[in-house]
Amino acid sequence: MARRTAASSYDERDVRVRPGRGSRPRSKLRPAHADATSGLVIAVDRGRYTCVVEPDGHIVTAMTARELGRKAVVVGDHVGLVGDASGRQGSLARIVRVEERSTVLRRSADDDDPVERVIVANADQLMIVTAVADPEPRPRLIDRALVAAFDAGIEPLLCITKADLADPAPLVATYAPLQVPAVVARRTPGTEETDVREVAEHLRDHITVLIGHSGVGKSTLVNALVPGADRATGRVNVVTGRGRHTSTSAVALALPGGGWVIDTPGIRSFGLAHVDADRLILAFPDLAAETEDCPRGCSHADGAPECGLDTALAAGRIDPDRLASYRRLLGSRDGQASD
Repeated sequence: MARRTAASSYDERDVRVRPGRGSRPRSKLRPAHADATSGLVIAVDRGRYTCVVEPDGHIVTAMTARELGRKAVVVGDHVGLVGDASGRQGSLARIVRVEERSTVLRRSADDDDPVERVIVANADQLMIVTAVADPEPRPRLIDRALVAAFDAGIEPLLCITKADLADPAPLVATYAPLQVPAVVARRTPGTEETDVREVAEHLRDHITVLIGHSGVGKSTLVNALVPGADRATGRVNVVTGRGRHTSTSAVALALPGGGWVIDTPGIRSFGLAHVDADRLILAFPDLAAETEDCPRGCSHADGAPECGLDTALAAGRIDPDRLASYRRLLGSRDGQASD
């Protein structure tokens, strides 16, 4: 064949196509991974996920598949694992699927932040830990945690620590109208140990996430509940009255009597930008039943025009203390995220 020299003599047959990237359209189809191994995420640390393989219980370290995106997996998630799920030292599996969540506990950084931060998935109980003294209770933060629990469909439990320093009865009474169960953890006389037998009974066979501000004794509780947990503990600053963050990430630990407890870092704010009043009232069926005749868009807050809750209160159909407690929660949702 004679050599062509003029540019006009070239045609599409002379264009070389390099094989590899870009040589064919990328398929949107992804493998179903029907043979994936089931696992439970118990810790997240810098892009590595510690999982318990179900049902035999050995530990696997995994990373997430690219298609899941960042922050798609949290502690408490049930996931599908492929690759090396043996758990041998140096092995690394891959999370390719996140199963449907039964519950999601979330918060925002503040009440104006539209970005929701998922704390844990699939918990069925939220234990709000507060000290009766040293540091002083922060009721607004407790109220906000309760709002998040009611919104998520998670049963709340109030745990009061350091009861040897002050009487916990007034704090327990504050939340009695909301029918929130309370458990008191006391130090064993003459020792530095905390008696957690009553707490353990409330946690048995539940997946319980612990929430509380720093210094209230969450990690101390976890260490007493789970022998060998070795969660770091700290002291309260005598100047600020606030604790130092000792837990830096959420971690799920198996309870000896059955169930899981999820320890989380101490919080100083709990934004509720994701919660609206219409969803919150559904957590109080006795009150929700009295709002059918409320005007459209009624906030159900104190002073709301023609609110059915006020009509029911005047007729004696609802408990005034319970209504006051509900409206306090509703007010906490519209207040400041920190306390």
